[in-house]
Amino acid sequence: MSQGIRLPCDEAAARRGECLSACTAGQKRWVLAASILGSSLAFVDGTVANVAVPAIQHGLSATVYEAQWVIEAYALLLGALLLVGGSLGDLHGRRRVFLAGVGLFGLASLACALSQTVHQLIAARAAQGVGGALLVPGSLALISATFPQDERGKAFGTWAGFTGVTSGGGPLVGGWLIDHYSWHWAFAVNVPLALVVLGITWARVPESRDPAKSGTKLDTPGALLATLGLGGIVFAFIEAPTRGWRSMAVLLALVVGIASLAAFIRVERARPSPMLPLHLLRNRNFAGANLLTLLLYAALGGGLFFLPLNLIQVQGLSATAAGAALLPFIVMMFALSRWAGGLVERYGARLPLVVGPLIAAGGFALLALAGVHASYWSAFLPGISVMGLGMAVAVAPLTTTVMNAVGPEVSGTASGVNNAVSRVAGLLAVAVFGYLMASIFEPRLQQALVSSGLRGDVADGIWSQRASLAAIALPQELPAAAAAAARDAVHASFVAGYHWIMAVSAALALASAVVAAVWIEPRQGGEGAGTQ
Repeated sequence: MSQGIRLPCDEAAARRGECLSACTAGQKRWVLAASILGSSLAFVDGTVANVAVPAIQHGLSATVYEAQWVIEAYALLLGALLLVGGSLGDLHGRRRVFLAGVGLFGLASLACALSQTVHQLIAARAAQGVGGALLVPGSLALISATFPQDERGKAFGTWAGFTGVTSGGGPLVGGWLIDHYSWHWAFAVNVPLALVVLGITWARVPESRDPAKSGTKLDTPGALLATLGLGGIVFAFIEAPTRGWRSMAVLLALVVGIASLAAFIRVERARPSPMLPLHLLRNRNFAGANLLTLLLYAALGGGLFFLPLNLIQVQGLSATAAGAALLPFIVMMFALSRWAGGLVERYGARLPLVVGPLIAAGGFALLALAGVHASYWSAFLPGISVMGLGMAVAVAPLTTTVMNAVGPEVSGTASGVNNAVSRVAGLLAVAVFGYLMASIFEPRLQQALVSSGLRGDVADGIWSQRASLAAIALPQELPAAAAAAARDAVHASFVAGYHWIMAVSAALALASAVVAAVWIEPRQGGEGAGTQ
């Protein structure tokens, strides 16, 4: 709590993690604003950097591998430290750790903007990942510690809606800054936003922490093992598409990651004050919601990775148009998330967590119908809209279920676990879906090249680029008819794999609905409900 500023919230209650009804409506709005803007920093930056990569590669004379690590350094540190960041908030104060995360993120963004070499940029991006790991769990924990349980659904719905808008709008704003100024501005724009979040949080957000852990130090062995475990797994799935699963580095990282997580569970069982209280995993709603998160976000992360590739490389949309193609998804999230959060108060969590993924599965199924020469309006817009509707119905109730399943004293840890699960799910899906795409694309392309009648040297040149999928470059001197045949062969092969990916995404979404039906209680009788 900042000195010299009298907050409407009772200080003693805040320190117990129970601001709740003692907070005024205005206080709650400030907490929600800080949480939304803080989360948006991390979410937007994760997408803007993707748009900036070509300009970074050109401006800093970076290799493809170095440019790739501009993205991966952030993802690796963010994914590895989310659990630690959530635990630090519960121990040392969620406001304090959130402030530290926002401050570090802002400084790292400035360092990114001022980078003169690709290695400086990679180091600054890693620092951004550390800042993100501190602020992302804290943003949800602050809401959980400020809003009573019967108000959290709408609060988390508002959070989900606004962060969805900022995340979706990030690539459009970033692309405009890059086109009109330079890639440096894509990172510099974070600095004033970070200052705004710091100001709001410092002046208006109350402190909260777990009183039972007063004076307790961080579970250092648990923190190290969790970081090694999540970091190893994230590294393996990041590098596998480039190096291959038989690479020694990938295999070693995967073994270290799995072994570290196994050791983490053993260590946490034996410690009197563990970083992750294992009884949380015996909580039916908490365990079920995280399994649902794993399945649903694997579908979303994998499906939305390949959808823009189809729109750009097969259907011929520009990068800006492909970004705009997802606007219906964003509009659905913004318009309906608060309403969906309120469904938990009226009907319990199970109903929206069954219905939402079922609708999302229908959206993925519609997207699977798109062919090679497809119209956006008839082949993509319906599926994107239905998928957006399903995710809008599911996301806020899912977040509410995770945070209501535990007491506010461990809300930071709960948020860290759920964020880590969602990010690992996305990385896992991209790696597995990449393997699925290759296993379908390559034999289809080989067969199409044989039947296309192309010259042997042209067919061999196309086949040698098969790892590029639909981005295969055709020889410029190729006659128009031959070029059309070659292009159709590549596009048809990609779309064959795309159909399977969307079908698997639909199956994962259906599986998450089954998990909700079987595992999630129809109503939560109070915080921590569902413990068995």
